[in-house]
Formats: sequence, C-alpha cells, structure tokens
Amino acid sequence: MSSQPKTRVIAVANQKGGVGKTTTAINLAAAFAEAGQKTLLIDIDPQGNASTGLGIEGSTRRHTTYDLIFGDVPATDIMRQVGEAPLWVIPATTDLSSADIELMSRARRTYLLQDALRQPAITSVGFDYILIDCPPSLNLLTVNAMVAAHAVLVPLQAEFFALEGLSQLMLSIRELRETANSSLRIEGILLTMYDRRNNLAQQVEADARDNLGDLVLKTVIPRNVRVSEAPSYAVPVLQYDSQSKGAVAYRELAVELMSKHGKLEQEGAAL
Repeated sequence: MSSQPKTRVIAVANQKGGVGKTTTAINLAAAFAEAGQKTLLIDIDPQGNASTGLGIEGSTRRHTTYDLIFGDVPATDIMRQVGEAPLWVIPATTDLSSADIELMSRARRTYLLQDALRQPAITSVGFDYILIDCPPSLNLLTVNAMVAAHAVLVPLQAEFFALEGLSQLMLSIRELRETANSSLRIEGILLTMYDRRNNLAQQVEADARDNLGDLVLKTVIPRNVRVSEAPSYAVPVLQYDSQSKGAVAYRELAVELMSKHGKLEQEGAAL
C-alpha cells in the first residue's frame, strides 16, 4: 500500500479447515496490539469466527466486511475497536456466503479488497499491521485477500496430510504473483497444534523444514487447552490466560515477525 509503506498486510490462509487459521489470526493480532502495534483484523470468512473470538457479538455487526468490499459504507463506520488496545476489527457475517457469486460479475473482481484498503479512512489511521482472516478455501474472497496483501502466513497443522494440501496453496500464490500481485510473498509457514511428545508431529516438522527451509517459521504453536478454551469466552488466549504456553507462543510469533519487518526498534514494541 503505497500511501502507507509501513503498513504490513498479511493474509492468514490455508484452504484446509481446522489448522488453527482463525486462532492464529486472532491471537497474532492481539499479540501485535499488546506490543504497541496498531493492528486491524479483517474477517473475510463468512463464519465470522474471528469476529466472535474478539468479542464482536453477531447482533451488533451492523456493518461488515461485505459493506467494505461491495458497499459505499466508509471504513470508519465498519471498524470496531477491541477494548482499549490498539486493535480494530472489521467483522464478518454470513452475508459473505454469496460473495463469490457476486464477485464473478464485478469488474476488477480480484482487486476490490485492495481498493477498499486504500481508502483514506484506513490509510489515515497508520496501521502497523493489517491481518486478513481468509475462508478455508481458495475462493475469490481468498484471492482478494492475497491480491491486497504483501504476504501470506500459512498455518500448518502438524499432521500426516499437512504437506499435501500445502502444495496447492503455494501453486496458487505463485500464479497470483505472476498475474495480479507481483510483490506477494510467503510470510512463513507456521506449525500449529504441535505436540512435542508425538513422533508424527516431530516428523512433520522435520519434513517441513527439510523441504521448505527458512519458509518455516522458528516459532511453533503448541497444542494447548487454553488456546482451545479462549474463543468460548470471546477473548484471545493472551487475555484468557496470559501465561499459558499458547499465549507465550503467539507473543514469540509476533516478535519473530516484527523482527523480520524491522518493527522491534519502534517505541512500545517490546513484549
């Protein structure tokens, strides 16, 4: 985003469900905000779980991502601040379920989210990070997110078939780089739901690091009951149990990414 070069836009994507994608989007956003980074989480999953997980009740979602992409509602009327933290959410509802059909008939159908993020109501805030929680599929909403993003963060569950689905996602990223977003990169592959006592998990990690090298992030998100419980209380695990292994891991992830982006030197960025 040329008007705000310091803003890092990251799509959190994996076409396979149940890999910790939304959990990662919620808790990474919370960790960035805790570190003093102005962060916007855009929920483009029709299930709206990222919105729920940050305490945005369905009955209060008058304006949503649908309005951001298709409507003329200014972002200032759609963004919702989460408590006192420098964290904002653009929530989603099931209205997005028909988005793929509507996008098909639109000109610039893969660029609508990118265009929406360029409106002054968003760029004037000066966000350090914009995270986009994608649907668990490679549909037009996910394509919009990747076209709007600088990079894709891929949560990867430490299980037997994990690497098989990853190849299709990486192929899609390569195609988009050639056709619609030449600067798109892979932010990193994030191992999630990792149990160090499990030999299979260790083998998946070894295979991932052997095959993908530095693309695999150093931080690993452990399987942690506190991470699983937090959404039922509509708060990130950093707030639900600040000292849990899951909370510590997501803080470590935020530090790893901020270090890559040169943001640790900024005032207030120390965790």
